Amino acid sequence: MAVAATAAAAEAANARGATRYNDRQPNIWQRVCAKTGKWPTERDEERGLDYDDDDYDDNDNDDDGYMKHEVCQPPNDDTFKPTAMSKNGHSNAGFVSDHADTVQKPMGKTHSLELAEKGGSNNSSSSKNKAIVAKDPDYNPYQHRDVEHPTTNSETLFHLLKGSLGTGILAMPNAFRNSGYITGSIGTIVIGFICTYCIHQLVKAEFELCRRKKIPSMNYPAVAETALGEGPGFFRACAPYIGTVVNTFLLIYQLGTCCVYVVFVASNIKAIVDAVGDTNIDVRLCMIIILLPLILINWVRNLKYLAPFSTLANAITMVSFGIICYYIFREPVSTEGKDAFGKPENFPLFFGTVLFALEAIGVILPLENEMKTPQKFGGNCGVLNVSMVLIVFLYVGMGLFGYLNYGNAVLGSITLNMPEHELLSQCVKGMLAFAIYITHGLACYVAIDITWNDYVGKRLGPQRNKLLWEYAVRTILVLMTFLLAVAIPNLELFISLFGALCLSALGLAFPALIQICTHWYETKGLRKAWLLLSNFVLIIVGILGLVIGTYTSLKEIVLTFSE
Repeated sequence: MAVAATAAAAEAANARGATRYNDRQPNIWQRVCAKTGKWPTERDEERGLDYDDDDYDDNDNDDDGYMKHEVCQPPNDDTFKPTAMSKNGHSNAGFVSDHADTVQKPMGKTHSLELAEKGGSNNSSSSKNKAIVAKDPDYNPYQHRDVEHPTTNSETLFHLLKGSLGTGILAMPNAFRNSGYITGSIGTIVIGFICTYCIHQLVKAEFELCRRKKIPSMNYPAVAETALGEGPGFFRACAPYIGTVVNTFLLIYQLGTCCVYVVFVASNIKAIVDAVGDTNIDVRLCMIIILLPLILINWVRNLKYLAPFSTLANAITMVSFGIICYYIFREPVSTEGKDAFGKPENFPLFFGTVLFALEAIGVILPLENEMKTPQKFGGNCGVLNVSMVLIVFLYVGMGLFGYLNYGNAVLGSITLNMPEHELLSQCVKGMLAFAIYITHGLACYVAIDITWNDYVGKRLGPQRNKLLWEYAVRTILVLMTFLLAVAIPNLELFISLFGALCLSALGLAFPALIQICTHWYETKGLRKAWLLLSNFVLIIVGILGLVIGTYTSLKEIVLTFSE
């Protein structure tokens, strides 16, 4: 993932979660409703009626925690208007907490209250416990989003473009070396089209599920969990676990991105030192030198202190890419001695690298949720299509001309192929190494947020030394990425591995599965046949890419490690 992809995630970090009632205790009011069969009034509250949890204990619930009465008729007024609130204690755009109450907003003269489990999904182990699905075609989630600082179409487009410029695009010439320049050009366009289609499917599924549940927005894990809860029996049984599966892939991907960052920075520092000192130092020594400051950067707990580094890194990256283009085109490029078609056994490496470079699936929903006009995100000439056309164009251009210039000698990052004894090329290496280095905290912030806020922090509970434990978790995660990078300091194999392992699932298979489950009971005949056929093809492609791509990358890593 690129430098600014994580910056975009940080900027969208306050994406809105589920709706709750103003200044109320939702669980208490729901219990009152379920117990009495009627909605508590303002008069009841003024008289001081004490509706607490002791009055409505677990005996009022069924075995799975659902209320026996699933529908309640609140008064036809604005007393209990829901307002959008941020997710529970999280600030990661690629991931929002599963724990949210899905409460419907009163609409018109008829009202219904959906009592669902935390996370917005139904416990499907028993059909009698299924929450009532709101069938209100007039509810528009876009109209109920309360975003403090909404982004315009151009700002969202810029965020998506920023997310494509970084370590991924610098590895594209190496990807073309594995595929050949004709196969690489066509393959990048095809993969870009498939990724764009899957993103459209994910965004449409989120809108439909939000409409049914009457909540303004969802994050990726919540969409997956809710969608499977709407699907056939087998998938409903898997719904409580799919959120954790999605989070796991997101966590592995973010840690893998951090590994790529460490190898990239160390490799470029080594190239500079070797050129200046006319020596050949070990890249692992460079990793050790940058380790302590890296840990300190990741001790920063507030994103607002990291945001200026992201802005600086973006400016440096833009200037550096301009200089790289100068080196690529300053001499005529030629197809002589270049492979038009690569070896079939190397295609999985190409596939993984392109996925790693193209996909920014973790920030798609947060960016769309933060838009001032989210309906303009999709569409034929929407923000997504325009940005993906530009991104694919940039990637094909960098990969094609970078490979035609340097041929089979191209390395994991095109910066490593630039002239060793020219000051300008050394400046580019240093600037990009610095830009990636100072944004490592943003990349690792996502992994820290998932690990600490959803797992470790919850298990520890309230205690005096909790802050100390948080710093320990931050340090351990940095050390994990550092040790993995030290063990296998191979940039191109890391990029291919994590692209195939994580993004085949997050970018291809999961969106297709979500689409099937979302529309399982709404389609019939030929529409259902097309729904199943098209999405099962995507699922198969995703699974094959994951298995074959991961196996090929691991095989190459083992060979590298043995050498």
